[in-house]
Amino acid sequence: MARRPKLQFLEPELVVRLLDEAFQLLMAPGVRVSSSEARDLLAANGATLTGDVAHISEKLVRQALATVPHRFDLYDRRGKPVVHYGGNDVQFDPGSCAVHMLDAESGEHRLSTSQDLIRLVKLAEVLPQFAAQSTAVVCADAPKEIGDLYRLYWVLLFSEKPVVTGAFTAAGLAPMLELLAAESGGKQALKERPRAVFDVCPSPPLHWTEFAAANLIELARAGVPAEIVSMPLAGATAPVTLIGAITQHAAECLSGITIHQLAAPGAPIVWGGAPAIFDMRTGTTPMGAIETAMIQAAYAQVGQSLDLPTHGYLGASDAKVIDAQAGLESGLTAMIGALAGINLISGAGMLDFLACQSAEKLAIDAEGIAMAQRLISGIDTPTDTLATAAFAEAGLAGEFLKLQETRRLFRKEQYLPSAVIDRGSVRAWEESGRKDSLARAKERVAELLNSYRQPELPEGIKTELDAVMDRARRRIQPA
Repeated sequence: MARRPKLQFLEPELVVRLLDEAFQLLMAPGVRVSSSEARDLLAANGATLTGDVAHISEKLVRQALATVPHRFDLYDRRGKPVVHYGGNDVQFDPGSCAVHMLDAESGEHRLSTSQDLIRLVKLAEVLPQFAAQSTAVVCADAPKEIGDLYRLYWVLLFSEKPVVTGAFTAAGLAPMLELLAAESGGKQALKERPRAVFDVCPSPPLHWTEFAAANLIELARAGVPAEIVSMPLAGATAPVTLIGAITQHAAECLSGITIHQLAAPGAPIVWGGAPAIFDMRTGTTPMGAIETAMIQAAYAQVGQSLDLPTHGYLGASDAKVIDAQAGLESGLTAMIGALAGINLISGAGMLDFLACQSAEKLAIDAEGIAMAQRLISGIDTPTDTLATAAFAEAGLAGEFLKLQETRRLFRKEQYLPSAVIDRGSVRAWEESGRKDSLARAKERVAELLNSYRQPELPEGIKTELDAVMDRARRRIQPA
């Protein structure tokens, strides 16, 4: 069996120290909890309150941690477990919630629409590197009040893969759960075979807003997985030191897990996030920075020390176009996430501090993801001898191309990239028109979209989905 390479930044003793300080932060200064229901849950179980600030003991957090599932799956429409949270599995999905699309022809950033989302969903559906879909862009042509619902609706129509999504208004979650239940065959079926995980974001530092805490509680009681996306900004809304930001991340996740498990012990939840450093020169939050990747790899290690499922936001770039910077930042950070053993890594396709999505970058990132997956599969020993038997057969003539072993094993030993990656000769490159990676990605996107076939919904399900959408539209536009 191949030895799996692993990247770890923190010594075990430092993880213990970090968690100890995170527990201290939960007592002093405590955590702002704007939801009265969440505060009542905490107070009823031993937390003390000072106004809207909850002081949560380590004992209470440990009790909550004891009920969190260490493993769970997300399912595709056919009922197959596809995304495996927990353990050593590493999977990827496109980044989500971009407000712009990169126009591949003009290089301009423009507002994203429902057609852009559908195109991205089709592309991710036929790219095997993506285990899950995401509600990848905010659709400027959808009603703002139910924009999250529209995004989920389009994904369910055009994909069978599991979905990473989220509700970003107080009233947005219930109809999304209703939509998923309609597609899954009921609330119990959705609970038994969850089709989606919902990102839930605390506000740094150490604040659970009304709608975020309410979402945690509602998801827990529905049995639908929640994914905490803690976002401390080192130097701005978190300590400037990487280790300080990681400690704050741990405190935010621990407080969210406590609220979640008090609402429904045993409900699935993920230790995740999208933290970054704060660039002191520009006032931006670079997702492609090496320190951002280091924070995420290290916080995943903290979650893994608690045997919790993990998530990270890597594989994105702060570049504005598809250029060398985009490739450097996306490939490097995706590789770090894979080596850190993060269960689900979001961010592919994204540019401009997660504000922009690109279909062509998604196709390029898929190649980097495949290389990262190959790296963490390690170096195996698939033959009885390491090399002596091959030399006994090929001899000093070195005609290894003729060996049956070569034909049998080369596809396993090597990742063979698509035409997005140019491995041909200079002559072949010149004869093909001297295309750069963006030109090749455009062709790849067109090829993949041409191969896409919309999956069929079971009979009657489309009608049920449309009925959910109609009820939601009537709520915001009464007759």
